[in-house]
Amino acid sequence: MKLRDLVYRLYARRVEGRLDHAQVPKHIGVILDGNRRWARADGRTPEQGHQAGADKISELLGWCAETDVEVVTLWMLSTDNLDRPAVELNPLLGIIENTVRGLAADGRWRVHHVGTLDLLPAQTQSVLKEAEQDTDGIDGILVNVAVGYGGRQEIADAVRSLVLEAAENGTSHEELAETVDVDAITKHLYTRGQPDPDLIIRTSGEQRLSGFMLWQSAHSEYYFCEVFWPAFRKVDFLRALRDYAARHRRYGS
Repeated sequence: MKLRDLVYRLYARRVEGRLDHAQVPKHIGVILDGNRRWARADGRTPEQGHQAGADKISELLGWCAETDVEVVTLWMLSTDNLDRPAVELNPLLGIIENTVRGLAADGRWRVHHVGTLDLLPAQTQSVLKEAEQDTDGIDGILVNVAVGYGGRQEIADAVRSLVLEAAENGTSHEELAETVDVDAITKHLYTRGQPDPDLIIRTSGEQRLSGFMLWQSAHSEYYFCEVFWPAFRKVDFLRALRDYAARHRRYGS
């Protein structure tokens, strides 16, 4: 073992030992950013970067299980990403499909898709549906896989679902207008029934949400990490939790 690795492990153990599990966020959203830049910096192809990023997910979920996190939302593919050239998009979709299959086969996670299925290829849709069905009864961390996801699209889909439901129930436009409120829309989000994210982590140094969980993140804490996602380490994760625990959440008061 190299001296640097030993020092890193000792430091990570020290940070973890000082972590107050009572202050750990119950729902963490993660923007998995920097795969292509990591690959470019390391002389690899974009596909290799995406695969390295996918391989990191199982490590992250293991760290979450160790620290009592209950829900994790992983932004794996945005609606904007669907506009990428087929030569890059198709291998990326294949990596995502294999990753979702692996999460379902693991046996520890309950997989739930968040996003617009209709925007995705039939094969990807099938993989996501099967993962949800196969893990429905698992009592483990709920893993939201955000594939074909956009925050504005989610809100538009929620409103559309709300209007269609009202039409099916024979509700008039006037009655619907009187009943539409925050709770009514929340019940039609992709994450309905789930707690909002307490903490959102974005890797790669970018300091913006890019439309991630726009509705749910109204009171979330944000943590921006300089490291590219494939190079994200346990100590980076623990630092994010430590930073979160040190904040005083006021919810506007």
